[in-house]
Amino acid sequence: MNTFGTRLKFTSFGESHGIAVGCVIDGMPAGIKFDEEFLQNELDKRKGGNQFSTPRKESDRAQVLSGVFEGYTTGHPIAIVVFNENARSKDYDDFKDVFRPAHADFTYFHKYGLRDYRGGGRSSARESVARVAGGAVCAMLLNEFGICVQSGVFGVGNLISNLNENQFDFNWAQKSEIFCLDPSLENDFKAEILNAKKSKDSIGAAVFTRVNGMIKGLGEVLYDKLDSKLAHALMGINAVKAVEIGEGINASKMYGSQNNDILKDGKFLSNHSGGILGGISNGEDLILKTYFKPTPSIFKKQESMDQFENNVKLELKGRHDPCVGIRGSVVVNAMVRLVLADCLLLNASANLNNLKNIYGLK
Repeated sequence: MNTFGTRLKFTSFGESHGIAVGCVIDGMPAGIKFDEEFLQNELDKRKGGNQFSTPRKESDRAQVLSGVFEGYTTGHPIAIVVFNENARSKDYDDFKDVFRPAHADFTYFHKYGLRDYRGGGRSSARESVARVAGGAVCAMLLNEFGICVQSGVFGVGNLISNLNENQFDFNWAQKSEIFCLDPSLENDFKAEILNAKKSKDSIGAAVFTRVNGMIKGLGEVLYDKLDSKLAHALMGINAVKAVEIGEGINASKMYGSQNNDILKDGKFLSNHSGGILGGISNGEDLILKTYFKPTPSIFKKQESMDQFENNVKLELKGRHDPCVGIRGSVVVNAMVRLVLADCLLLNASANLNNLKNIYGLK
């Protein structure tokens, strides 16, 4: 499906080499100050064009088509479109019938009976420009409640930061070309990415996300738990293969006495849970780790098969990220914002007191 969300619904549309990519955000409350400069800045973070990302250069200028009037949201669907300007579909002509290893080509073809081979069509990471636009709009709502989502890269390949999570430098990451959270590893991360690129290969990356200013009570019990909604959203990003919340996999190695977050003097003494208990936010910082596989588009000669089941050898052409997790960190940030905005709106009617407050009743 191309739509997700319960109270706040986000829909994306468009293909990598089509006319445009865009989104519709339905359910955003009226009266939110709409910051077009902030929206554009977020899209600019996701753009390629430097040596650590795809050489494909797009202006990614956002055009807001509806849902905003005189600088404020109207409560109606917000439509945003970004036109593609620099597609080179001819790069894909030579292997339009060939399944590229580790891509969605094989599964798309067997599901739909056809596929848009131009840059992967709908399965391309180009679609993520719509998610970043949607996440930027949601940040405008979250800002009203003091909720701040920040993400950056703490690992590239086998190089993983040894810093404590509280030591990650988000201010540095904002200035870093690769959104690096550990200043001491900036050059090492860059060298690892460039080495993979020089070898006509790619490399994976790990992204850390922290949310400050969390409100207690976000998330629904059982099937719409905050952690399950976050995992659903983040695993829906191209190339994401794992998501951890709080201690994540480390919790499986711990005793309950080690993993439990003790309450004392009106506060939690630790945050192993990552800010979520029983699927509902407990007011502590939300802590997430998202892991990206290496970009499947590499320029080494590889064996594969075409749609007629003939064995083939192919060498890809095109413009691809040597480490998709770098720009992926911007997409992670956006998806977390989308989930939290949806949960914030859902929580408004979670109990009778909340509902009466909305209507000024006691």
